[in-house]
Amino acid sequence: MQTHTVKVPDIGDYQGVDVVEVHVSPGDEVGVDFAVITLESDKATLDVPTPTAGKVVEVFVKVGDKVSEGDPLLSLTAVGAEPEPEPEPEPESPAPPKAASSPSPAPASAPASAPTASPGSGTSVPHASPGVRRLARDLSVDLTGVTGTGRKGRIRAEDVLVVAREGAGGGAAGSGIAWPTVAVVDYASFGEVEEIPLSRVRQKGVARLHASWVNVPHVTQHGEADVTDLEAFRRSLKDEASQAGVRLTTMAFLMRACVSALMEFPDFNSSLTPAADALVRKRYYNLGIAVDTDDGLVVPVVHGVDRKGVMALARELTEVGERARNRRLKPGDVQGATFTISNLGSLGGTAFTPIVNAPEVAILGVSRSATKPVWDGEGFVPRTLLPLSLSYDHRAIDGAAAARFITALARTLSDPRRLVL
Repeated sequence: MQTHTVKVPDIGDYQGVDVVEVHVSPGDEVGVDFAVITLESDKATLDVPTPTAGKVVEVFVKVGDKVSEGDPLLSLTAVGAEPEPEPEPEPESPAPPKAASSPSPAPASAPASAPTASPGSGTSVPHASPGVRRLARDLSVDLTGVTGTGRKGRIRAEDVLVVAREGAGGGAAGSGIAWPTVAVVDYASFGEVEEIPLSRVRQKGVARLHASWVNVPHVTQHGEADVTDLEAFRRSLKDEASQAGVRLTTMAFLMRACVSALMEFPDFNSSLTPAADALVRKRYYNLGIAVDTDDGLVVPVVHGVDRKGVMALARELTEVGERARNRRLKPGDVQGATFTISNLGSLGGTAFTPIVNAPEVAILGVSRSATKPVWDGEGFVPRTLLPLSLSYDHRAIDGAAAARFITALARTLSDPRRLVL
């Protein structure tokens, strides 16, 4: 009889990711590639599959545990085989991973929102996700002094923000600023209400977006690109792309044009050091692409955009978009971005102000193109104009540089021949 141990696979640079779902119990029979455990980092959800069909013998983790690459999750044997008895003194089963302890459930008479251990008590480790822990670090909030209002005392982003606003744990970047709180309203007193829980992806987005907003001084530069010729060129390639099984959209051209602008203005392809006293310029070009899913906004990353043509980019965009919408993103799919594009063109609108995806220093927002009359020196002619909105970290980038960047980007988009330069 052969016993298999299912372990945490390669999850990139993450350590201590959350176990958010356990789909099996001892005695369950599973097939090959059956998703038995679901793990979640602050950027992606990963289902761990079984390497072989079999019967679950023992599950070593539970919801709320934290695991890292190589940690054992469960053991299983071939279907129909009974596990051999294990010697009592030295069990052969792998030991469960060392996971952060979770607060014990509150007694039946206690409120559902139980606080975590008080500062200095040393009785428990604060129960919070990596994203919430990062937000707490950004706001200089001590998690041991935060009351968790989530399930089983789990600390949510909102709990950290309450402490930060009250000045109990300090303000943004350790400034000690106490922010005014939003009034608590009893909405039900005015009429019928319904409370809809946020998805895990959206809850994690709350922490990341708020951390970026309170730490990054945002400015947005707006502009327009004349994409009349680009759209004509794209349409001329439609049949060729279709035969290759590729859906060729404007986004693939946008990505190539952005890389051209990033090469010309390298500060936009950088990040500030933690002390904010230097820029780290990256010599690689990995673009984050915001994708709207049923669970909320996710940002998969397309790597090495400078080394790929528009056809290859279009194919990869389709593949990564499908993985994002089906919750099948791999850890490498959401890591290493140097610049982000958020394209709302298919949904409408004329402009918006995207939030910088820190620690990046800039993000491009794209709205729906429209045909408008443009003066060509002799008369008005119809041209297709694409609205562009560039948000940037004013600590790293000046307004003049942002204006030059968006002008260079528009110039490249106006003439598709420039994409090969």
